[in-house]
Amino acid sequence: MAARVLSRHVTVTDPEPRVDYTRVLVDSSAGPGPGLLGLIGLLLGYAVVVPGLLYAFLGVGWLLERTDEERFSAYYTRAAGYHTVGGLIATHVALASLIVVVLVLARYLNHRVPRWVASVQPGIRWRFGLLVGLVAVVVLNLTQLLVRGGVNAHYIVPRHWWAWLLAIIITSPFQAIAEEMFFRGYLMNVISGLSVNLPEKAGRWTSVVVSALVFAFMHGTQNAWLFADRFAFGLLAGWLVIVTGGLEAGVAAHVVNNLFAFGYAVFLGGVSQARGMTAMSWVDAAWDVGGFLTIALAGWWIGSLMRVARRTPA
Repeated sequence: MAARVLSRHVTVTDPEPRVDYTRVLVDSSAGPGPGLLGLIGLLLGYAVVVPGLLYAFLGVGWLLERTDEERFSAYYTRAAGYHTVGGLIATHVALASLIVVVLVLARYLNHRVPRWVASVQPGIRWRFGLLVGLVAVVVLNLTQLLVRGGVNAHYIVPRHWWAWLLAIIITSPFQAIAEEMFFRGYLMNVISGLSVNLPEKAGRWTSVVVSALVFAFMHGTQNAWLFADRFAFGLLAGWLVIVTGGLEAGVAAHVVNNLFAFGYAVFLGGVSQARGMTAMSWVDAAWDVGGFLTIALAGWWIGSLMRVARRTPA
């Protein structure tokens, strides 16, 4: 691996040649130490940094918005449940801090510059990501209209609908990017690094399956079909990372999914209902997974046509 000195205190290295994305942050000669430290760093980011920022943001919101009798605990529950625009913004911005957590870990623990977190090229492949995003817009909206937009759907224009949509458009993409960088970006590399003694293929798919399980479990209380829906999304997003060599396709699908899921929810009973969703029927899960699968296959096909890099340079 080639090493470069950015300053007296920071040395960065390139990944090993011809490895897939799940090994782009891994130094196979370093043993399990960096992987364990990276896992601890991720957990601290998720369990300390995100909640700490959310408490701080909502503390400011409580001082500005509270009624005379409302205690902070009641305001926190209401805002964190997306009953207020400020609560949605605060939660999304707090989750977006995981972007910084991942980049800091990649730089100072794994000695990689940020562009290696995006793809094996390295860097963000904007055209590829935008094309997959356009496919996701079409597929997910067709799914939404076919499954939930029929005669039984009752669209209501709420007060301040424009503020909700503006908040969703501005903040939701950063939340989706943060989750992809956390689960598919860094966590998959951590698991792959901890599986370095396994055959390459076994370590690769172990990282996909385990990260998908963690992704599904971390979404909280849910019935079996909703868990299966989220687990399937995690599996397909992980598979996309491997077959396209980067996060762009998964990020595009995740961003579009969140934008329209929350966007439709504004007019279908409120964003708090989407936030508090704990159950899904097998029919809805099947439609969702079918949509995700269509986007994943389209992303793989587009990546093949564009000949995007799937492994690091030789």
